Amino acid sequence: MSERSQTVPTPEGEYLEGNRFAGLSFLLGLIAFVALVLCLVGAIVNPHQFSYSWLFAFAFFFTLCVGCFFWTIVHHATDAEWSVAVRRQLENLAALLAVLALLFVPILLLRHHLYSWMDIPPGAEASLDSKRAYLNWNFFLGRAVLFFAFFIFASLSLRRLSVRQDKDGNPRFTIWMRKVAFISLPMFALCLTFGAFDWLMSLNYRWFSTMFGVYIFAGAAGSSMSLLVLVITALRQAGYLKDVVTLEHYHIMGKWMLAFCVFWAYIGFGQYMLIWYANMPEETQYFITRNTES
Repeated sequence: MSERSQTVPTPEGEYLEGNRFAGLSFLLGLIAFVALVLCLVGAIVNPHQFSYSWLFAFAFFFTLCVGCFFWTIVHHATDAEWSVAVRRQLENLAALLAVLALLFVPILLLRHHLYSWMDIPPGAEASLDSKRAYLNWNFFLGRAVLFFAFFIFASLSLRRLSVRQDKDGNPRFTIWMRKVAFISLPMFALCLTFGAFDWLMSLNYRWFSTMFGVYIFAGAAGSSMSLLVLVITALRQAGYLKDVVTLEHYHIMGKWMLAFCVFWAYIGFGQYMLIWYANMPEETQYFITRNTES
């Protein structure tokens, strides 16, 4: 156990008062209800367009939450000190992966509007037949269940252990969280990579890129750190974390944002350069589609 570990009492006034945000909770609930009604109308009127819109929104929020989960396990695995003051917000956002699992259900129900390979019979296309062992409904569903089971179990376990540690200050919880983080790191890489392959890259089963998973990861890590800055800033404006989060924390978070912005651009350019240089039709279609007016 690190000699640096120590228990520090929570500063006065840092415990969240739920009644302060009762009005905001009601407003957000009302917005969610109206949005749900509009989604139902959209699904009935134009299910094809709605399915793509829902997938886009799902992917956006999924990358934010899974990015927060990434930062949580990295900070536990490396025994980072600076993140202790902001880690609870990362844990809270990562715990929303359980909600996203429910929001994934419409994608399963509307799968035939999204993934054309599900409707193509065996033997109809040679390029798809070579991928049938991977691109089939049963395996697709099984992988989705596995991915969400891991993300939900790991994120909720880390948050539960973190809360228990705050209550009694027992250092054994730090060791447990570090062990969970070490196990979660390789699982995170696999689940995020193949999740990106399944839910996004297989929209066009003819196109593939081994860099696609890394591209999604880079965006998730950078955008989630940006979200953390926004959440911390909002809490400070509400009167919380003023004696906990300092300018140094903002400096560190800003450096991570810059680092992953550069990394994301590097991966994006690297993928583009290789596809442009090879000039193969099954690969160039990815960028041709994105440079054509819809």
